[in-house]
Amino acid sequence: MGDVLAHESELLALVKEYLDFAEFEDTLKTFSKECKIKGKPLSKTAGGSLRDSKSLVIQKDLIAAFDSGDQKVFFDLWEEHVPSSIRDGDPLAQKLEFYLHIHFAIYLLKHSVGRPDKEDLDERISYFKTYLETKGAALSQTTEFLPFYALPFVPNPMVHPSFKELFQDSWTPELKLKLEKFLALIFKASNTPKLLTLYKENGQSNKEMSQQLHQQLIEAERRSMTYLKRYNKIQADYHNLIGVTAELVDSLEATVSGKMITPEYLQSVCVRLFSNQMRQSLAHSVDFTRPGTASTMLRASLAPGKLKDVPLLPSLDYEKLKKDLIWGSDRLKAFLLQALRWRLTTSHPGEQRETVLEAYIGNDLLDCHSHGQRSVLQLLHSKSEVVRQYMARLINAFASLAEGRLYLAQTTRVLRMLEERLKEEDEDVITRENILGALQKFSLRRPLQTAMIRDGLIFWLIDILKDPDCLSDYTLEYSVALLMNLCLRSAGKNMCAKVAGLVLKVLSDLLGHENHEIQPYVNGALYSILSIPSIREEARAMGMEYVLRCFIKEGNAEMVRQIEFIIKQLNSGLLWRSQGEIRKTVPTSVAPPQKMSLSRVHSRFQNKLLLPAGAMEEMILVLSGFLPYHDNRHPIVSRKGRCRKPWMGPGWRGSSSSFCGLLTS
Repeated sequence: MGDVLAHESELLALVKEYLDFAEFEDTLKTFSKECKIKGKPLSKTAGGSLRDSKSLVIQKDLIAAFDSGDQKVFFDLWEEHVPSSIRDGDPLAQKLEFYLHIHFAIYLLKHSVGRPDKEDLDERISYFKTYLETKGAALSQTTEFLPFYALPFVPNPMVHPSFKELFQDSWTPELKLKLEKFLALIFKASNTPKLLTLYKENGQSNKEMSQQLHQQLIEAERRSMTYLKRYNKIQADYHNLIGVTAELVDSLEATVSGKMITPEYLQSVCVRLFSNQMRQSLAHSVDFTRPGTASTMLRASLAPGKLKDVPLLPSLDYEKLKKDLIWGSDRLKAFLLQALRWRLTTSHPGEQRETVLEAYIGNDLLDCHSHGQRSVLQLLHSKSEVVRQYMARLINAFASLAEGRLYLAQTTRVLRMLEERLKEEDEDVITRENILGALQKFSLRRPLQTAMIRDGLIFWLIDILKDPDCLSDYTLEYSVALLMNLCLRSAGKNMCAKVAGLVLKVLSDLLGHENHEIQPYVNGALYSILSIPSIREEARAMGMEYVLRCFIKEGNAEMVRQIEFIIKQLNSGLLWRSQGEIRKTVPTSVAPPQKMSLSRVHSRFQNKLLLPAGAMEEMILVLSGFLPYHDNRHPIVSRKGRCRKPWMGPGWRGSSSSFCGLLTS
């Protein structure tokens, strides 16, 4: 209580100052009156809340310099009276300053009667160019400002379409209004009450601490995953070494009993030991009977553990499955689609996965060959968002495998349905992401490429890529990769030529995007479409070379080489006859981004489930109703003729913890 009394006068003064600043006049009168009645003193604070006459004079001088085009006076006042912390740290101030420099650079072009004075104009352009190369360089990665970096190099910007808005009558008044609002805000903020300052500083401190702790958590999780992988590897190596040791002990015992170890036996043991570390042919070519060879290789590296024998999964009643997928409830459909996808994505690569996929295709699970009015494919147009999403996920999983793509691509029916669904999904939801992923994988097949180009998919991609910051990383990467694949075809390039200016602007904006994974695809698309003369001419007119050279300064060696080839293509009209060298540098075809395997497709959307809690067990039990009866006395025979026992653990028929290998993770 003593501390409160000691600082009571200052605290009351802070409250009074804030009420005055916020113009709570009646509240302030009541507060002051009550303090006086109770004998509470109000000390004067260091800062006042009213703007003094000096601030008003400075604002008027800045506006006058803006109107008269006096560049030197304006920026002298700007740097003197606008705090550097705001000029360098506030995005709004940086954006406004950039446009102010444009205003003064083109002032003579807009306000001169007749031809402007060349010397004065060159001086202004030079000043603007210096700004772009120094302080303005920080904004070169921002798509909004990227076209203006070519302004100093365009001979007549007044007639250039990229700068059309700068010379409209409304542009200067709108900029002046923004300047006036900014100055009013800045000079009012300079007299911010101390109470508000204390609150902001404390909030900023808490925010920085929260961000720091969050970053530490991410780093700790990353290290934890790294250590876990190392632990699993060490454990596997340990188990493998135990097995090797046991085999060596057996060999020693046999030697003691008088049984000799033949060179062929030693060779076969070592081949088995090292076959997972090197190619099978190389392992057979090494002479392990030579003394010291095997021991040297053992010391050089650890041998991986032996592969386990993977059982085949029980078959399903596909007729009943498809019937329930068409006529069942939305909840049942979602469960079945999820279970079928997990059966495929969590299966072991190799024979088990091939068997699952062959069963799906052999039974025409998705009704790709059906011509009935109702089919499983129609689930893409279900009224239920969950069903649409899970259907899209299943198709994306199919498209991740070569045989699956072949199954889906036998007709253009699936492609047309995916394109239709893609354009109807307004939001950037998981459904659209999976459809886009499937289409990108379809674009590896030439007939489907042709169909996509003919359907105008390039125009749709360009339209959504105009605002990349609103897209998820998955959507952005797959959209750009798909665009590049379509642009590799002559028909795709000719389609781009119809909207050359828009395509070039979108691609040049994407060059500066913070997601560096898309850069090779953007470079590949640019290089490809610049083989069209009309697109090259449009690119030269908009100053594309200068934009490209801005990125050479900041890119890595590989990216620099790619951009240099693009510049050569831009300037010399390099023809496809010399692409042998180019293909080594600029991508000329692209598989799914980041080598998206089926397991990664599974994990990518694993934790974005729309099903309620507890639904997982129900989903498994639902699928169990589609298993035909298997007699435990009869083995399941694989395609290669090896007999395998059915995989039926304890409590197999009623268990939700181990069923069909569906949820082993």
